[in-house]
This record gives sequence, C-alpha cells and structure tokens, in this order.
Amino acid sequence: MQIRSLFIFLNRATNAGDASVPTAGSGAGGSRRLAQQQAQIDEVVDIMRQNIDKVLERDKNLSLLDDRADKLQTNAAQFEKQAGKLKRKFWLQNMKVNVK
Repeated sequence: MQIRSLFIFLNRATNAGDASVPTAGSGAGGSRRLAQQQAQIDEVVDIMRQNIDKVLERDKNLSLLDDRADKLQTNAAQFEKQAGKLKRKFWLQNMKVNVK
C-alpha cells in the first residue's frame, strides 16, 4: 500500500535526524538557517503523519461500513423472501375462508 510506504519513508527521514541533512558551512547564519529548515521539515512530517493516520482511520471506517451494508442487504433479501411466503400463506388462508 502506498500510504504505508510513505509512512515508513517519513519515519526514516525523521529518525535520521540532522545527520541526513548536509551542513552549510558558514558559521551561525548557516546553522540557524539549517535549524529553521529542519524545523519546517519536522512540521511537514508531523502534518503528513496526521494525514496518513486520518486516511488509515477513514479506510478502516469505510471497510466497517461496507461490511454493515452487505449484512443489511443480506437481511433485506431474507426479509423480502419471508414476507412473500407469509403473504402467500395468508392469501391461501383467505381463499379457503371465502370458498366455504
């Protein structure tokens, strides 16, 4: 599933930390800029994680809803069949009463 592989990629990216980001060599200005960029990356990664969690939760809920809809359809078909049998039974009973 593509979402899970993205989630794994995001985990690897944040677990690697600053070691995966190349250093910009000119003193405090470069390291401040690097820290800002890393903070932005961490924020984006957190947002993506939240989005992935929401998508996975939605997928789970849709699966549950689909299962419930299938059960409802099965029960409706069974109800319709039983109602037809009952209708015929009482129609026949009514015919017997009217004939006598």
